[in-house]
Amino acid sequence: MLAIQQAATATTGTGELASDVEREITELSAKKWQWMADKQVDSLAALFGDGARFVHMSGSWGKARELEIIESGSIHYAKADVHDVVVEVSGNTVMLWNRITLTAEVRGNTVSNEFTVTEVYQQQEGGWQMLGMTFSSVRDTHEIEH
Repeated sequence: MLAIQQAATATTGTGELASDVEREITELSAKKWQWMADKQVDSLAALFGDGARFVHMSGSWGKARELEIIESGSIHYAKADVHDVVVEVSGNTVMLWNRITLTAEVRGNTVSNEFTVTEVYQQQEGGWQMLGMTFSSVRDTHEIEH
């Protein structure tokens, strides 16, 4: 249900209805949040490019470390409530911005934070690869400009 709801609300940076690529990436992003919640590291390993970078509140690291964090549960991305999505396509590269409320288990504590998450995808042989994901902490009044 989340992927369908997100696809229906995805827009371009100018507010126009989303293209097929924009809908595809929006749905892929929704699957990614579920894979993270379910600790499906095999699915994530296929999605994350080998040189992918991840920026969190506590640091920045590569694919192997992100997968280790997810698999071990040192950060368990329990639930991502997606409030807004904006997608922009440039050639074979797509930028997606999610405004989310993330509920996570971190070092034994349940925490909830508002983020704008920037995701970068690139169409490569064999499908889409995520090249990077950055969590930017925001206030609950933050909006993504369409």
